Order: sequence, then structure tokens, then C-alpha cells
Amino acid sequence: MDKKALLRSFLAEDAAENDITSQTLLENTYVTARIEAREEMILSGIEECVELFGLAGVAALPKKRDGERAEAYEVLLTLHGRVHSILAVERSALNLLGRMSGIATAAYAAGKLAREINDHVRVAGTRKTAPGLRYFDKKAISAGGGLPHRYDLSEAFLIKDTHRSFLDVGEAVRRCRAAFPKKVIDCEVESVEDALRAAEAGADTIMFDNMTPEKIAEAISALKA
Repeated sequence: MDKKALLRSFLAEDAAENDITSQTLLENTYVTARIEAREEMILSGIEECVELFGLAGVAALPKKRDGERAEAYEVLLTLHGRVHSILAVERSALNLLGRMSGIATAAYAAGKLAREINDHVRVAGTRKTAPGLRYFDKKAISAGGGLPHRYDLSEAFLIKDTHRSFLDVGEAVRRCRAAFPKKVIDCEVESVEDALRAAEAGADTIMFDNMTPEKIAEAISALKA
């Protein structure tokens, strides 16, 4: 994954070099600007903002780092450069910063809530990301204290209902282990019985899918027995 190429593609998508409004209405003088937080949040995407503005020749000085908490109206970055360049990059940078910080904040909030019940719980992300944004979404989860989990289809096994419709869950786990002994095997289950079969076959992670809290508690008790 070439992050710089992805960032360039974001600017190209927005035709950043051909901002006809700014180029028509504004003299291209040097200005200083700043980006502030609108509300309290966990930050992610600061590094990417610096890189995006840098691609347009704008000096971006971060005042906060990824993973830190920002208060409402706190300055996150200061910018110095040509006004055309700043305005051409502004929307792409703010979109990415807002998305990543939103994910980081949500991951932090979910993790905090879970740890109020059990201090060992960690919140994990999924592969349900927008095409082209997975690197940034996964990075944001980590900034919020979550686990990025499986980055792509090759990183680890994830046995789902679509796979289980063709073969028994225990057999599925055994086949995966035989094919790639060192790969992590995650297995979705929808019943206590399948949870036990997956565990007995050697699954590393049991994921309870479409099960009620009562059934999950029953499965956990059975797995501990």
C-alpha cells in the first residue's frame, strides 16, 4: 500500500490543481491559517493532513498528535502557504481528518464502555471499510485504542456462515489449520454447539454472530467448563 499515492489520488479526484473559484476570485498571496476542533474528540489523521498539504507546497505544523484528545476549539494545525493551495487541499484534508477522528472517537468510546464491565475487553474493527480507505480506517481504530483486527483476506482465516453452509464448523477449522498452521483462525458461530465444536477443533477466536446476550453467556460458560 502506497499511502502517498493514495493521498495524491484524493487530490486528483477533487481536481485540486484546478480550483476555478479560488483562482478566479482570489489573489494568490501567502497566508497563515489554522484548523480547529469543533468538538471534543480523539484525533486521527493529523499526519495525513500534514502530508496532503505538503503535496501542495503548504507548510502544516501539527499542534496535536494522532491518538491524543482534543477539546472543542483547540487548534490542531497551523498552515502557511499560498491561499490557492490551502483552499484546494482544505476539503480533502478535512474530510479525511473528520472521518478518521470520528472512527477513533467511536472506538475509544466503545472501548471505554466495555471496560466498565470487563477491563480485559478490547474493541476490534472489521473489513467493512470503504474501498481505498481501509488503511486510514484501520489506523484510526488503533488511534482510538481499538484492535484493527484482520487487514485483508490473506492475513488470517475468518470462517463465516457462508463457509459453514458447505461444511461442519469443526471440519472447517481443521482444514484451515492443516493448510496454514501459523495463521490465526477466527470462527463465527451462531449456537453454543458450534462454539464448542470450533473450540475443540482449535479455533483461536470464537465470534458470536446473531446470538442473544443470554446465549452468548451460555456459550462462554460452556467454553470455560
